[in-house]
Amino acid sequence: MLDALDPDSAQGQVYRALVSSPRSRVAELADRTGLAGDAVRASLAELSAEGAVLVVDPKAELWDAQSPAEVTEVLLQREAARRVGVRRTGIELERLFRTARQDSGSYPALEVVEGGERILATLQRLQSGARRSVRGIDRPPYYGSTGYYADQETIQRERMAAGIAYHFLYYESACSDPIVGPNMARMIEAGEQARTLAEPPMKLHIGDEDLAVVTLENEDRSDFVALVVRPSALLTTLCQVFDTLWKLAVPVSVAEAGAEIDRRDRGILVLMASGATDEAIARRLDLSRRTVVRRVAALLEQLGATNRFQAGVQAARRGWL
Repeated sequence: MLDALDPDSAQGQVYRALVSSPRSRVAELADRTGLAGDAVRASLAELSAEGAVLVVDPKAELWDAQSPAEVTEVLLQREAARRVGVRRTGIELERLFRTARQDSGSYPALEVVEGGERILATLQRLQSGARRSVRGIDRPPYYGSTGYYADQETIQRERMAAGIAYHFLYYESACSDPIVGPNMARMIEAGEQARTLAEPPMKLHIGDEDLAVVTLENEDRSDFVALVVRPSALLTTLCQVFDTLWKLAVPVSVAEAGAEIDRRDRGILVLMASGATDEAIARRLDLSRRTVVRRVAALLEQLGATNRFQAGVQAARRGWL
């Protein structure tokens, strides 16, 4: 349903057309959106399945939009449910961790690895064994040496050159962290897909769907302990947790955080963040629609955002709004 509120998606364009022009036919929606008839039908089918639109007259094939307030409320409820699910998974993981430490044979899919050096070696083996992708969540505290981070960069570059996709979630202020920030920037330039989240719940690495490593602080002493998770319901859950957090996170921009924008672009961003369309922005700022479209595309690229909502979040973080 999120696509219904995204003005850059086909579903978002069709939904907005129905909001402003109720009881419309496919051909009319195609004219208003500039989309092909088949694309409009596909978008309507997806929106209908999500409960965002409905057929008001089957014989005449007239469509109408559900209330945007109701659609937004459903979306917020779904996001809240996802967050609750993530929290429950964390609690389950904590229970399994404590059980595994008491008796490592009680859950065959788990192996406990203690000590920073052993954990780092396990993480490097996970990357070396990956065939398709490496996904991870990186958050403090950090315990690797300077030499480890240099070795990690070498391994990651080699694996990415071999076609392995890297997707990493970082905590919100990772860019300014003196330990992880420089490494993060270089890896993004090399091809890593990175996003940030305000409070990542755990340190996690996943190799394909075959192996996961969750790193925790050892409560008994000033050291670290990791759970190595092999194929199991728990591993499937961890993969789902990562995918959910990835959807909630904001892409990291490779542009400098201190970059400045002019008054015109700031005005465009403010109106974008308020939900204004390109046409409305053009009228408000006395610009041509073509200019607005061009500047919006440039701002999205500069901010490393894939839609207007993410652009607003990134711009706010940089103090541009």
